[in-house]
This record gives sequence, C-alpha cells and structure tokens, in this order.
Amino acid sequence: MSEPETKEKLLEAAVDLFAARGFSGTSIRDIANAMGMSIFNIYHYFGSKDGLLMEIFKNSSGRLLGTLRDVAQRDMPPLEKFELLVRTHLKFVGDYRNEAKIYTLDEEQISKASHQISQDIQREILNLYVTLLKDLDEKGFLRTQRITVLAFNILAVMNWMLRWYREDGQLSLDEVCEEILSFVLHGALRSPAA
Repeated sequence: MSEPETKEKLLEAAVDLFAARGFSGTSIRDIANAMGMSIFNIYHYFGSKDGLLMEIFKNSSGRLLGTLRDVAQRDMPPLEKFELLVRTHLKFVGDYRNEAKIYTLDEEQISKASHQISQDIQREILNLYVTLLKDLDEKGFLRTQRITVLAFNILAVMNWMLRWYREDGQLSLDEVCEEILSFVLHGALRSPAA
C-alpha cells in the first residue's frame, strides 16, 4: 500500500472508531489494530491521536465547506438556493454520517486546538446559513427577525438526524431529507381552519 493509501485507510478507520466509541474511548492502539498495523504508523503520519483528529477535520471540512460554498455562491433565486443548501447539507450528513458525528464530539474529549478547528468550521457553516436567511428575510420569506437563532435551529434539526437516522429504517435517506426540508421550510403545524 502506498503512503497516501495508508494515510487514507488510517483516517477511515479512525473516523469509524471515533464515531462508534467517541474520541476518548478510542486509543491509537485500537486504530492500529483495526488496520493490522503498528501504532508507529499513526505517529509517523499524524504525530498523535489529536493530530489524526485534526487531519479528519481538515479533510471532511474541505469537502463539506466546498460543497456548501458552491451552493451559496450560485446565481439563483434565494428560496431555491436555500432549499438546495439544506438538501445538499442533509445529503452530505447522510452520506458521511461518521465524519459528521465527529463534529459533535464533546469539547472536553478533544484538545483546545482540535476544538478550535471544529468551532471555526461550524461557525463558517452557520455564517453561510445566516447570510442566505438574511437574503430570504429581505425578500419577505421569514416570519422571524431572529435570524441567527433560526439558523441554529435549522442546523440542530440536521445534526440531530445523526443520532436517530438508520440506513435500515423505514425511510430512505432521500425521504428523510425531504421530511426535514419540509419541516424547515413549513414548520410542523398547519394554520387552524377558518
């Protein structure tokens, strides 16, 4: 196996173990054993378990942020853009559930440097949503003036999916995404009959 392939396989094994056991519940030895390698490979490539986590953040955030930025920069009506952003984000979270779960690691489990990287990524995602929501507000689409709170609520709904969604559940990922998108756009309650 080449050096880039070895690094990629180590990252994949670490993502799976961190998502299943948590960061503090996974040792370097666990990752090395999962790969049938010596722990020295991890130290060689990443320096430490925290270095491995930072590399995961860097790789997954590059994909996620690149995907979301691409949507946010498109020239299209704001409501269509917002729907596409939410749908794209949900699909990414569904397709990369283990990587997405790593962003929800408790602060006390990881180093300050890793926590800062995670916070910076989350802040940039929040800012993408806030910017689009402000555009929707200017066009008269929003019922609330508390745009940042609304953005946090939307992201919370999407992040909560990481806890309960199962691939073998009754609904496909696409169906779950449509349900969440419908909730985000229209809420849960109908107007009472006149």
